Order: sequence, then structure tokens, then C-alpha cells
Amino acid sequence: MVATLSAKPGSAESASELRARFRTYLGKVGSGEHTSSGLSREEAAEAMELMLDGIATPAQIGAFLIAHRIRRPEPQELTGMLDVYRQRGPVLTSRTPALCFGMPFDGRSRTAPIYPLTALVLAAANIPVLLHGSGRMPVKYGVTSAELFASLGLSLTGHSLDWVQSSLDRYNLALVHQPDHFPAAEQLIPYRDEIGKRPPLASLELMWTAHHGAHLLVSGFVHPPTETRAWKALHLAGETNLFTVKGLEGSTDLPISRACVTGRVQPDREPERLVLHPRDHGCYGADPAWQTLEHWSQQALAALGGQGLLADSLRWNAGTYLWQAGMSSNLQAGVEQAEALLQSGAALRQLEQMRQLLS
Repeated sequence: MVATLSAKPGSAESASELRARFRTYLGKVGSGEHTSSGLSREEAAEAMELMLDGIATPAQIGAFLIAHRIRRPEPQELTGMLDVYRQRGPVLTSRTPALCFGMPFDGRSRTAPIYPLTALVLAAANIPVLLHGSGRMPVKYGVTSAELFASLGLSLTGHSLDWVQSSLDRYNLALVHQPDHFPAAEQLIPYRDEIGKRPPLASLELMWTAHHGAHLLVSGFVHPPTETRAWKALHLAGETNLFTVKGLEGSTDLPISRACVTGRVQPDREPERLVLHPRDHGCYGADPAWQTLEHWSQQALAALGGQGLLADSLRWNAGTYLWQAGMSSNLQAGVEQAEALLQSGAALRQLEQMRQLLS
């Protein structure tokens, strides 16, 4: 059940009364290790709404975010925050089950991103794909999804949500850009710079998707406790089809330099640990380093044709997700299907069709 605020400024409860209640929530998350009680799902939802609505003061919001960061959010707290994002954020739908990627909003700075190319390959295979993100933000200020797509000739920002839905319907690919489509959440970004750490909102962004309906949610993680909390929080939220990835820089990009630890959650089945070995599927090598957008875009276009430095990473990632989306019977078949989509020119045609949409 989604919790909502019972009052707004000017109603039965004044802004000062709501701030006083937020102060009690701050006290719960900001107490010491032995006295902190945590928030219920409903309390976390109300705290999230008070921050989104600007009712909590800047001092309260900053204190809440850093205190929550230090203590670490509990699963039901993340679920409560997720309830609000689902209710207040943009909504997209698809005619067939979608694949939704959850990645860090502060971008990439060390390894070359593969996910925009993976998304194009999956879209060419007729799988609706949703990504979301924002501009360059603290604490990493890494390259963003929007910048990567723009370097390939796809300007996916500055559009209405109806335009994004049309892109998903026609081309199986959508990018939800927070400044355009969820400005209430975007106004919380400056706090990341001021507190100097990723707040619990960063964990929330890995679990939230604007897609409503049947989908496979893919979420990146770095530390095992993050994955465990995500599983529990998403279970409470009713997400029953989940793939978690210990990916490059916390993203959903599977490395090719080592075995990749993943987790699979499916309806009516126990969560399963999957360790995927790129060496067993002819995709082993060094993970390409990030250099510049210009360098990346050249390598990306080559990879979409099955060539160049990023090609092995793309085959491995696209093949894994084709398998997990049910388009291939096993991982090897997925890698072979990905190779066929690259060699046939289907991925490049997908890119060109989307460029025509923007011309």
C-alpha cells in the first residue's frame, strides 16, 4: 500500500506542524547505533514526501540524508521511499514485458559504459528497454546516459513524457531524464554535493523504474549488503522479477575481465546466485577504460557492427540480457544471438531509425 501525506500547507496541519513531525523522523534515523529505531514504511514515505515538497527545511533534509547514509537505510524504509517515487514520478508502459536498468545517477568515470549499446541491441531484438538518469552530479560527476546517447546522434533530453512514451512504443527504447520528468526529485541533487556522499536516494534510484507493468528490473550494486537490502525492499514493494549485478562501478555492465556475481529473483522461486564466466563464452579480456566522449562514440559505433575494442563487452552484456529476458534458452545461445544482431547490422539499423525520429 502506498503511503501519502494526509496534509499539505494550508490544510489541517500547517507546515510548521509537518516540520515538527519530520524532526521526529530525523531523531529516529539520527540516534546512535544502539538507540536508532528506524522508520516504518509509512514514516519513510512521509519523510520522502516532506523532502520532495520542500516542507522539510534545508537543514533538516541535509541532516536526514547524511544520518541515513551513516546508519544505512533499512529495507522497509527504502520501500516507503520507493512507494513515493512510484506515485509521484513519471509513468511509462509497454505492450510487452520490458527490461528496466537501474544504474548510479552520478555516472561513470573509470570504465567505458556498455549499457547504451546493450540497450540498442535489446531494442533491435524487440525488447522494450527503459533507462533513467540525470545530468552530471555529485559525488562522481561521471559521464551520463544522455551524453553517451547524444554522442551517437540521439538527443534524448528536453522532450515531454509523451514523446518518451512514443519512443518506447516505436523504437523499444526510452530514457527518463529526471530534470525533464521528475523535477521534484531533481531539486534534492544539490544536497549530494553539500554532504559529500551518496545519500540513500542513490540506493533508491537503483531500484526505481518509471515502468508500470510486467518487467525485468536489473539493478547494479557494489557491496553485498546493498544487494541484500535491495532484494528485501523490492520484495516488500511487490517486485518479483529481479536481476542484480555486481557490475562495473556499480552499474549493470557485466565485466569481461573477471567472473561476474549476479543474483536472480523470480516469482515463486528461491533467490538464486549466478556467477557468470565470460571466459567460458569467448568474451574474456580487459574491461575497456573510459577516455573521452569522442573516443567512446567511435568505439561504440564499431561495436554496434561487431568490431573494435568494445565488441566483446557488448556481446557478453547483450547476450546475458537476451538470456535473462527469455529471448534465448541459455547464456551461450544469448551470446550467439547478440553476435548475430551485431553482424547482421540490426543494432546499427536500430540506431539509424532512432536518429530519423530526431531529425
